[in-house]
Amino acid sequence: MKSKEETQVQLSKLVDMISPSAVFEEVKYNFIHFYPISEFNKIRVAYKDFNNLFNGSYPGYKSCNTKYHDKIHTMDTVIAISRLIDGYNLKNKKKLPVKEVEIALISALFHDSGFIQKETDARGTGAKYTLKHIERSINFIQKYFTKKLWFTTKKDVSISTNIIRCTGLSVDISKIKFNTPTERILGFMMGSADLLGQMAARNYLEKLLLLYHEFTEGRVPGYDSELKLLTKTIQFYEFVRNKLQKDFNGVHRYMKMHFVKRYNIETDLYESAIKNQIDYLKKILKNYPQSYKDKLRREVVILQTS
Repeated sequence: MKSKEETQVQLSKLVDMISPSAVFEEVKYNFIHFYPISEFNKIRVAYKDFNNLFNGSYPGYKSCNTKYHDKIHTMDTVIAISRLIDGYNLKNKKKLPVKEVEIALISALFHDSGFIQKETDARGTGAKYTLKHIERSINFIQKYFTKKLWFTTKKDVSISTNIIRCTGLSVDISKIKFNTPTERILGFMMGSADLLGQMAARNYLEKLLLLYHEFTEGRVPGYDSELKLLTKTIQFYEFVRNKLQKDFNGVHRYMKMHFVKRYNIETDLYESAIKNQIDYLKKILKNYPQSYKDKLRREVVILQTS
């Protein structure tokens, strides 16, 4: 008879998370359960543009050169919000409106576009924009929607702006002027997905070492060593739990419904994956503070850009 550990399903086993195309197919799968496939066309085009942007093929921009906030991190976020939307639609009699869902998914694709340097930017990497990447991302998506002529009204653009703004850790959510309750829910989902996606990633702890170097270049105060960042991650975990429940009104609860209905799994795999990560980190910090790198052995895949 298999042990509990042997029978437990791992989040990372459901989809090949180092393959953006595989992740995107899962996002489409979640979408078409509730919306016509034709409505997915804008998201498909945006996904192509997202790839071009991060690969250095988008006019006026360099390729992504931040190793934590990379293409894989973005897709971690996109699939997480896709699952939350699916869980919400499964749980409630009235599904989320397709137009707002389209805006939310496209916004998720470009929520970290603010880390991408313009072609004329010759100094450092995109990490130098860490403290202002959200405003740069908003600026990009506003121009992007104008260029595509998909969502052209002031309200449409403000939906995307508010959704992306919810990813700011220091943003006072109560001061965001949401237009509708639906927009607020999607904003809360976006903020939740950004946190859940990265912290549940199989190599989250290993990637924290890369995040330290981004923080250093971006002049983020309070992190003078890799070990300091790892130590503060324990506190960050408690901060995230509180933020998910209070600031984002507990919308992460819809994740479990997704896993129940789509995979017949009675567990929120994000919650369990994050808890396992933090438990392991606590063990490392307690027993191996001087040799922590020896205990962080999972591969970090850096996708090659053209």
